[in-house]
Amino acid sequence: MKEVFSHVYADERGYLTRNLVPGRRVYGEKLIERDGIEYRVWNPYRSKLASALSSGLMDLPFTGTSKVLYLGAATGTTVSHISDIVDSGVVYAVEFAPRSMREFLNVARERPNIVPILADAKDPLSYAPLIEKVDVIYQDIAQVEQADILVRNLPFLRPGGHIMLCIKARSIDVTKDPELVFKKEVATLKPFVDVTETVDISEYEHDHSFIVGIKR
Repeated sequence: MKEVFSHVYADERGYLTRNLVPGRRVYGEKLIERDGIEYRVWNPYRSKLASALSSGLMDLPFTGTSKVLYLGAATGTTVSHISDIVDSGVVYAVEFAPRSMREFLNVARERPNIVPILADAKDPLSYAPLIEKVDVIYQDIAQVEQADILVRNLPFLRPGGHIMLCIKARSIDVTKDPELVFKKEVATLKPFVDVTETVDISEYEHDHSFIVGIKR
């Protein structure tokens, strides 16, 4: 096993994170013990960030002390792995659906670096009092205006901070070629963000693309 990014490891099983809550699983993932340390196998079919890593993502802009705004927390699968990585940082995790939030709260209760927020990412002013400046905005939302929602949240991101956006083409327009949808979303970001990577994750998630960029 070797460390390939800050607090992210790899071996023959794929990518792993050091478990912040030893002995506890979040979504049925495998737990591996090595030299007295427990790791969680990061399933690329359950987490789009793991999909991006497995598809060649070159930059994972998290450190142990990163402050992260996560838009679209759902039930907490990917949030939990980011929580492992930023073990001395914080993840402000926004989720709109009450049902998903109820499940997610079971994850957040065990992880002191997660701040769960029941809110709509399209209305960042509604949760602005709860959030400080962050180092990374991560977004995975199945809505029409995906890039636009991220742009609305950019005031929370420090200059030079990173964005990570999972684009779900079929959630934006089922009638258009996904490549055209991806290009349109990137064009929405470009006035505000320098796009540094675009990763095709369709091997794991059909008609999905993953974007990394840096705020100007």
